Amino acid sequence: MGEAALKLAESDPFAVADVSVETQQAVERFLYRQAEILDEKQWDDWLALYTKDGHYWMPAREDQTDGDGVPNIFWENNDIMKMRIRRNNHPHAHSQAPENRLCHVVSNVIIEDEAPNGDIVVRSRFHCAEYLRYEVRQFTGKYRHLLVRDGDSYKIALQRVDLVNREGPWEYVMQWWL
Repeated sequence: MGEAALKLAESDPFAVADVSVETQQAVERFLYRQAEILDEKQWDDWLALYTKDGHYWMPAREDQTDGDGVPNIFWENNDIMKMRIRRNNHPHAHSQAPENRLCHVVSNVIIEDEAPNGDIVVRSRFHCAEYLRYEVRQFTGKYRHLLVRDGDSYKIALQRVDLVNREGPWEYVMQWWL
């Protein structure tokens, strides 16, 4: 099990840490900025939010405690995320013709734990609408992030995305991250 996944698995997913208003606001701003970057498809900026060994994880089951070596919807490191961006941005990528549009809303930001070194475990809720080919798909769920302190801000060591409708049928595959 990866260190970041272990930290999330061992933490209390219902805890509420007593943090300063400044820490709460900084974490909220970070998550809101990540949503904006995704919506605007600023891929270099989005990748820069992750640590070099960071992962984006969308488990196939709610009870999963690790993404490595088991079925997932997504379990992507930086190299795989870069590959997905190149594939989706390729001029002949039929899945992106016409290009989709996304709109994220992040709310209910609750810091579960703040380590002495400034690392944060945080959970939040999200709603993402994707518009593609005259249709809108709705995705909702819960985020859990392990954020590591990086100067005055944070970097994502692990982002876990638990979809409410993870096992639902989809007419086409998710191309971008939620």
